Amino acid sequence: MKFAYKFSNLLGAFYRHGNLSFSKDGNSVISPIGNRISVFDLKNNKSETLPVSTTKNISCVGVSPNGNLAILIDEDGAAILVSLVTRAVLHHHHFHKPVNSVCFSPDGRKFVITKENVALLYHAPGRNQEFNVLTLDKSYYGPFDETTCIDWTDDSKCFAVGSKDMTTWIFGAERWVNLIYYSLGGHKDIIVGCFFEKDSLDMYTVSQDGTLCIWESDTELEGLRKGPKFSERNKVDKNKTKDTEDNGGYDDIEDVGEEDGEMRGEVIKGGANAPKELKGIQNVCYTQISKHYFNKDGDFSKLTAATYHKKTHILVTGFASGVFHLHELPEFDLIHSLSISDQRISAITMNHTGDWIGFGCSGLGQLLVWEWQSESYVFKQQGHFNNLNSLAYSPDGQYIATGGDDGKVKVWNTNSGLCFVTFTEHSSSVTSVAFTSSGFVVVSASLDGTVRAFDLHRYRNFRTMTSPQPAQFSSLAVDSSGELVCAGSQDSFEIFLWSLQTGRLLEVLSDHEGPVSNLCFSPVQSVLASVSWDKTVRLWDMLDSWQTKETLWLTSDGLAVTFRPDGQELAVASLNGEITFWDPQTAAQTGTITGRSDLQMGRKETEKITAKQSAKGKSFTSLCYSADGESILAGGQSKFVCIYNVKEQILMKKFEISCNLSLDAMEEFLDRRKMIDFRHRILADEGAGDGDEVNLSLPGVRRGDMSSRHFKPEIHVSSLCFSPTGRSWAAASTEGLLVYSLDASLVFDPYDLDMDVTPTCIQQQTKKKEWASAILLSFRLNETSLIREVLEAVPYDQIAVVCGSLPDVYVDKLLDFVASTLEKSNHLQFYLTWTLCLLTLHGQKLKNRSRTILPSVQQLLKSIQRHHGDLSKLCDWNIYNICYATALSKQNGRNIQE
Repeated sequence: MKFAYKFSNLLGAFYRHGNLSFSKDGNSVISPIGNRISVFDLKNNKSETLPVSTTKNISCVGVSPNGNLAILIDEDGAAILVSLVTRAVLHHHHFHKPVNSVCFSPDGRKFVITKENVALLYHAPGRNQEFNVLTLDKSYYGPFDETTCIDWTDDSKCFAVGSKDMTTWIFGAERWVNLIYYSLGGHKDIIVGCFFEKDSLDMYTVSQDGTLCIWESDTELEGLRKGPKFSERNKVDKNKTKDTEDNGGYDDIEDVGEEDGEMRGEVIKGGANAPKELKGIQNVCYTQISKHYFNKDGDFSKLTAATYHKKTHILVTGFASGVFHLHELPEFDLIHSLSISDQRISAITMNHTGDWIGFGCSGLGQLLVWEWQSESYVFKQQGHFNNLNSLAYSPDGQYIATGGDDGKVKVWNTNSGLCFVTFTEHSSSVTSVAFTSSGFVVVSASLDGTVRAFDLHRYRNFRTMTSPQPAQFSSLAVDSSGELVCAGSQDSFEIFLWSLQTGRLLEVLSDHEGPVSNLCFSPVQSVLASVSWDKTVRLWDMLDSWQTKETLWLTSDGLAVTFRPDGQELAVASLNGEITFWDPQTAAQTGTITGRSDLQMGRKETEKITAKQSAKGKSFTSLCYSADGESILAGGQSKFVCIYNVKEQILMKKFEISCNLSLDAMEEFLDRRKMIDFRHRILADEGAGDGDEVNLSLPGVRRGDMSSRHFKPEIHVSSLCFSPTGRSWAAASTEGLLVYSLDASLVFDPYDLDMDVTPTCIQQQTKKKEWASAILLSFRLNETSLIREVLEAVPYDQIAVVCGSLPDVYVDKLLDFVASTLEKSNHLQFYLTWTLCLLTLHGQKLKNRSRTILPSVQQLLKSIQRHHGDLSKLCDWNIYNICYATALSKQNGRNIQE
């Protein structure tokens, strides 16, 4: 089995922190999620997470006007330049301080970042190849506190910077004689947004207390006068005359220097006084013409986010109460007001046409896109509020069900990466979820003492199963027929068995002496395996009145159990970090994997012991066999997921699911400079977070907001599952639901290679119309593009002849290739014909080795069902439209000839 799995998508999270951006065409939203960014295609209803990541959580994102480049900056000021076309990292840069905002100029030639009380103007990367991709042009000083927001004029001549010192500063991006810097006041709170009017220097400034100031400039953009270049000014400085006013406008500009290891360019220092005027030239001056207040009705919730669309003159503001307002400027006429969330609105953006408004709420992880003209949602998604506890693939691999600490069960589409239904009936944490064999029923167990079954046709909870005495269910299993549901209790140590059809309790199994940590039904026999903290695995026989068939003794507490797809082997994970394999027929142990060292070490910030000692308590908490049963996937209290070969009992590959240092237990050694005592932690909390109050850490708190602003969630994997097709696997982790897929194009894996097997030889066989020979040679070279070229060159009427002449080993390979290609290819009928011929001519032989080809068949079924679902809707729509047109024409007396 190949192990070239690569990260493909991040589900279960839509927005965490930072600013939102629309793509150039306005059809996609770019959202930061932890240390990654996701692109949500609103037209095609799909999501994609870019295969790039920063060292820590992303704090701000800047997208170039042409939509080709993006700058991602994390909490520490480390930035990466990413190509949105190739999805590749082009450059790394470090700003050495936390960056508050970043914004490209409208012409795409420059961009500004704000950190501390300074704004830095950089030259944007161009088409010319340069060693230093990001070149600092100018440094602008003026604000006395941290800078918060940026906006540019339409011609990229000037930009404005808002600050926490309640002022807004306007700087010239070029050397203007009459505008070096200008400071605007008029506010009593932090500046949230500053916006230029279209093709003008007129400004709007918005502060956190809900105040809007409208400023009018006495100079148009065309009235800005260019000054001498930097080299010319240096000559003037050397030949100064007694008349110092001739150079008065440049007294606030310093020479080039070096700071933080990089050239800082020109330095413009703003002060309390306006810059001196040159003879005969009047500096730009601003006048406040009006002031408006958002909190007229006594709603004193803070204004937290704002954006302005210059073409339509619409100002959108978001508040801490979850309400947003739409106003038309400069009249300040209220167009629309709506409450979209119970949490504060953290980010707002608008697309280039001004039709769609994007909102991000970091408290609940919500991402919404609102069309204000039709007053409807274009996009509305929310991830799990707390940790993900469990996941399950549907039998066809099209859906993934997840359960979390927030008591919600969500079902995700693996193709689009979006959630299409959320069930909120549980009142406590959902500990386990499972699909029935039909794939249309999701069953979930919760700590609220209920097991619920949900119908994916009608999206309703049609069955609720409870125990005679209240119990907290920690595990769940559904048998292969979909008729029996069992759940294990963590407080009464019992296993409850229900009939899904009637909801009646059938049996209570009570032999365990500790919490039941996991359950699993055999896929081929009427046997239930249960593992418990009492160091036993018990096999229950359904045909023998649910008596204990076998008891397997472990050396440590049992945490996870799973059957091999053919039911001939049982894998158990225990607290000592071992994975043991058993034969369920003879109750004999067949192998052991000691995987504690593979989990590696990670030390939490609050731990008083070393990472080496902490690793002794690490273990695997989730197991899953691959579709062919040759490998097993294991994950637990670590950032690593391991794939082991069962027969050889060796580690085949290890995946690092996250490199985000904003999470806890990521590093083996801690920085002693950051290890501060309790009194200093109180001071460190001041100013952190968005709330007014600073809460102290409560001892023993492991969930929720931890009552502490400096809390770092711990990295771990709570659940793992292979896709039924075997081409992907998913992990429920602290980061969200991570999906890793098999990319065949990344691996060169030839079969029975020889000196004569070359691309030239294969193309010659194709030209000679030796189709069978060309196919055999292409599979021996095993290059995806070459195989596709040969297959698509075969005439339609020759497919059956070619299929009949293939050896058995190549039939399996061809079926696997057709199954993977059918999912994305436009040649639907062509590849369906290949499938039909392969199954018709080799059906009996394929059935005899069904275990080997099971992943390919499931992948094929998934592709066909997806195409059927897409085309059936279109065909039904066309049929009903034709019927309607025919009926309408008959009603008017005009018959349509068939």
